[in-house]
Amino acid sequence: MTTTLSESSMQEITQSLKSSHDAFAMRYPGESGRRQPVHTVYGGAHLFKSDTAPRLGALAVRSFETYAPDAKTFAQVLELPDNLAETIYARVLEKIKREPVEDFRIDFEDGYGTRPDAEEDGHAATAAQEVAKGFKDNTLPPFIGIRIKTFSEELHVRSIRTLDIFLTTLVKETGGRLPENFVVTLPKIVSPKQVATLADIFDLLEPKLNLPENSLKMEMMIETTQSIIDANGEINLPKLLEAARGRCVAAHFGTYDYTASCEITAEYQNMLHPACDFARSMMQVSFGGTGIWLSDGATNIMPVASHRGELSEAQKAENFAVVHRAWRLHYEHIRHSLENAFYQGWDLHPAQLPTRYAAVYTFFLEGLDSASERLSNFVAKAAQATLVGDVFDDAATGQGLLNYFLRAINCRALTESEAQNLTSLTLEELRAGSFVKILQNRQK
Repeated sequence: MTTTLSESSMQEITQSLKSSHDAFAMRYPGESGRRQPVHTVYGGAHLFKSDTAPRLGALAVRSFETYAPDAKTFAQVLELPDNLAETIYARVLEKIKREPVEDFRIDFEDGYGTRPDAEEDGHAATAAQEVAKGFKDNTLPPFIGIRIKTFSEELHVRSIRTLDIFLTTLVKETGGRLPENFVVTLPKIVSPKQVATLADIFDLLEPKLNLPENSLKMEMMIETTQSIIDANGEINLPKLLEAARGRCVAAHFGTYDYTASCEITAEYQNMLHPACDFARSMMQVSFGGTGIWLSDGATNIMPVASHRGELSEAQKAENFAVVHRAWRLHYEHIRHSLENAFYQGWDLHPAQLPTRYAAVYTFFLEGLDSASERLSNFVAKAAQATLVGDVFDDAATGQGLLNYFLRAINCRALTESEAQNLTSLTLEELRAGSFVKILQNRQK
């Protein structure tokens, strides 16, 4: 065919584009396909023990079996789909018995408070010793870490000292190893300098503790208005990520600190406030495609019975009503998060674990038949735009459907064999995480 552009002109143009593509790919690598925990459970550092996760599981099972003794009761409380009630109930019970906590954060901040230096020094050391014991005994959850105090003017020295004591003790007790998926959470960020300082500290500690380079990772807590927009009116979130120098793995939204920073009164500080939706949208736009996991906040109404001991029938009924009301609220909040693509959130009490898993499993299972048909048809037609029923799908939707199945597998809503049978994709194709690559390989 006759063309106008010379070969040298084309090379110059494509080389310029390649440089741009390389920079983009480095900044926006996309989803890794790694398992993201569906929640993070927080607990005060002074209370943490090596077997905290299984003990929380036992409490979750007791609450579940007491206030949802059968699938019908649980389904009525949460208004679960009738056709999924038995499946969800069975999977929730199996989950909280087998792996009740996916992620735990040992808290030296709000869940711990301000204490004398000697006391916090001691808790930093003992918490590290308990983590090391759990590491040895295999009682830790799959993901674990600590939340230090904010790097404010008043607290940064205390915060850094706690981090130093904890890591020094932990590495000594484990013989130089970190638990898998260990992370440090930095709260109440207001400037990139605070994030950069934590990265600097990691740079100093790793060689001194004989840890592999870049093995220390952080999470950022987005819970101030300044973390969203800086003093110059510029979006601050990308700057925070840049300051982490590749060490950030997640950004967690702090509902109550953020709404307080917006001067919203306590009565209206909740997960569904429009101010929270704005902040979460800013997080999505700023971190989309970067591979950074997003986590939503917590429901602070606990499913805890009002009465204990020898109870009258009226008191028993009131206990059921209180727990079920809190469960419904928690479930509603999680569904709001999931529908807005926040696949992780905080849990504060073991009795919240049943509703966490019920919400996650329902979210993925109730749309399973439709998603399976759409993905299978789309793969079969090699990414041509397809009409399935009254739904029109294009290539971007194909990737979205693949992500749906990846997350369903990772959170255990769906087994790998079930996903393979439903989608006609191999396990390797599902784990590849790229719809384009699947089609390219099938066309070879």
